[in-house]
Order: sequence, then structure tokens, then C-alpha cells
Amino acid sequence: MSGKQSDWESSKNLAKAILHDRSMRRKWLARWLILTLAWMVSGLWVIDSWLDASVVRFLIWWGICAILALGLMLFALYDALSVIREERK
Repeated sequence: MSGKQSDWESSKNLAKAILHDRSMRRKWLARWLILTLAWMVSGLWVIDSWLDASVVRFLIWWGICAILALGLMLFALYDALSVIREERK
């Protein structure tokens, strides 16, 4: 049990470090953007015929794409608000 607890604590500490450091936040935003764009591009041009073969695959694929894009927008909004808060201090 203590192994899981220490993993949880280290994960929380890593998340805090990423969220509180502007340069680290920007690196993670860039990675997330690249992942989201790669996901979209692969769905549009690489595996489009595979996705067209099944409605379920199509909906799952683009649902994940929408979740990635929404998460990216929320993270960018958090970053913008954090920068405003940092600059006011």
C-alpha cells in the first residue's frame, strides 16, 4: 500500500511542478498540441479509410480528438490565467 501512496504523492508533486512553472507548462502545452495535431492528421489522411469502415470507430476516434482539443484549450486557458496572475504580483 505504501508503494501506491508514494506513487500518488510523486505524481501530485510532478503535476504541481508542471502547473507552477511557466516554462514547464509551455513545454507540456506544446507536447499536447503536437499530440492533438498528430491525432487529427492521422485520422484525416493516414487511417481515413479504416475509420470510414465503421461508424463506431469513427465516433470513438473523433471523440478522443475532441477530448484532446478540449483539454488543450482548458490547459491553455489555465496558462493564460496563470500568466496574468504572475504578472500582477
